[in-house]
Amino acid sequence: MLRRLVLALSLVSMPAAGLNGGALAQDLFGAPPPNAPSGDAGNPPADTSSANPPATPAPAPAAPVLPGSPTAVVKPFYEHLGLELDPAERKNFIDPAKTVLDKSDALRKSGQGECLDPNMALDNADYDKLAIDKSLKTIEAVNGDEAKVVVAFAVEGNAHRLEWKLRRVDGGWKISDLLSVTGEWAVSQYQCE
Repeated sequence: MLRRLVLALSLVSMPAAGLNGGALAQDLFGAPPPNAPSGDAGNPPADTSSANPPATPAPAPAAPVLPGSPTAVVKPFYEHLGLELDPAERKNFIDPAKTVLDKSDALRKSGQGECLDPNMALDNADYDKLAIDKSLKTIEAVNGDEAKVVVAFAVEGNAHRLEWKLRRVDGGWKISDLLSVTGEWAVSQYQCE
């Protein structure tokens, strides 16, 4: 039930954030399988049975990450494993995520155990920096003082997709939540007590 709710909310929120383009989805999640229906129901799919198939265009180079952008705030979490649990990085978070992370720190310091996985930014996948760096794709959508950064990557053939929610605070972007579409969890749902 939770998976359906998270998936439904992410699918509903993507068009509102401007993340509904077919080319956008293809860039982030790869090309559809060859037998997938065409996105244009009025036109039949192109004939690909000719002896000389059309050349595949080279992928466009990744756009540079602009300093101070929501993507620039998220990117370090894919360069340093477990950065989200480092109290020194708490300056990058606001509630509800900040409260959960602070409670997790308190629980760890009390010796009562761990509340959060140390690689939440990786959707709890095995850490394989080479595979992540090779497949990592991001899409940023800004709507006023709110933003989302959707991150997709693959590790050992398993696709992962996460959504970082951010809000502009005092002119800078702060992370308010992190949710996994593939893993069915959100930082804001943890209690850590």
